[in-house]
Amino acid sequence: MMKNFSSSPLHTNNQTSNHIKERNNRKYNLLSAVPLRFSLRGYGFCMATLFFFCFGSLFYQLNGGPPKILLDIRQYLGESTYLDDHGPPASRVLPFPSQVVYNRVGKCGSRTVVILLRLLAEKHQFNLVSSDIHNKTRLTKHEQVDLMKNISNIPQPFLYTRHVHFLNFTRFRIEQPVYINIIRDPINRFLSNYFFRRFGDWRGEQNHLIRTPGMKDDERYLDINVCILENYPECSNPRVFYIIPYFCGQHPQCREPGAWALERAKQNVLENYLLVGILEELEDVLLLLERLLPHYFTGVLNIYKSPG
Repeated sequence: MMKNFSSSPLHTNNQTSNHIKERNNRKYNLLSAVPLRFSLRGYGFCMATLFFFCFGSLFYQLNGGPPKILLDIRQYLGESTYLDDHGPPASRVLPFPSQVVYNRVGKCGSRTVVILLRLLAEKHQFNLVSSDIHNKTRLTKHEQVDLMKNISNIPQPFLYTRHVHFLNFTRFRIEQPVYINIIRDPINRFLSNYFFRRFGDWRGEQNHLIRTPGMKDDERYLDINVCILENYPECSNPRVFYIIPYFCGQHPQCREPGAWALERAKQNVLENYLLVGILEELEDVLLLLERLLPHYFTGVLNIYKSPG
């Protein structure tokens, strides 16, 4: 009698063991192949994405704007951006005011103040722009607009200074800066200008020879008392009105001595000037500037009083 060994427990155990090994081998081969295919696919995707955005960035720069395909992708993904989700980055906090104009009046100590401003600008890191134009205080409408736009484009905080009559920025829808200025007694200003035209200033330059090249020695060395008493043209009209247009503005009527120009000047001082100082009280003026504009003038009085 023959026995059927195929159904014996030993044979059954061998088959089961072989089957489990074969299944485990297949599973291992499958799992080992998946990471390889996934890695190659991911690498290809990353490289394609990198190339795409590099090409898009180059195209953007060469054409002054993003290519249409990037705009289409943004529309597809939605209009939300990083700024929408997180808000703009924190900007530098500017001092107030951060736009100051010093439309300096001639022969009212402006040269001294500008020297102080140069030292302060280096100390406090604000932008000082001092114009070299001295003899053009009245501007055409086009010149006004050009100058105001140039001033507004100076990086803030800034202080701009020039011999120029008051400019009304708001008239041309440009943000109005804060004004400051310094004046002096009109007679003292006339005396200062009288000697300046003849002999220049304390810098020792020969600019008076450039300003008045045709002035003869008899006129250059003319005693001021003789000039006044004998009614020389220069002394018969001492131009005491000279200061008013600096505050009245660019209107043609500001050039005509009278009540209208004076009232307009007073109104502009009240509405647009943070401070109008008096040269005869310069130390008090500098102290006030320290208090009112500390980010520009802190330490100015010490600098002014320091020797050298």
